[in-house]
Amino acid sequence: MHSYPDIEIYLAHCDIARLDGWLHQAIGAAPLSPAGKRQWRTLGRADAGEVPVLVVEKAADGFASLWLDSPETPWVTDAACARDAAARLGCEVRCSLGGWQPGDDPDRFLQVLPDGSQQAIDWPDSGQ
Repeated sequence: MHSYPDIEIYLAHCDIARLDGWLHQAIGAAPLSPAGKRQWRTLGRADAGEVPVLVVEKAADGFASLWLDSPETPWVTDAACARDAAARLGCEVRCSLGGWQPGDDPDRFLQVLPDGSQQAIDWPDSGQ
């Protein structure tokens, strides 16, 4: 299975300090720095190069968006990243159900809770 071209997940509670710790541990990222209104950026590293990171607070329905703009992350899929984030950050995390294809329902998301439980949900306010 090949990695996704990028990873995007949505965090219910975006604690920048906790996020910094997790991103540092996962991809060796420097602390997030402000990059405009409600936006934060950093740069992580993976085996094959750099991993640009963008966090947008309140991107969708009160959730923050975390975007890792590289196929070279420790996670093969958005769902794998979401499961790791929910466990490490202790918050609800959402992501698209799979690699998005034309014809897929853009409102269907995977909801992952900190206890590891997950379910497919409708999330029409995701702004996709």
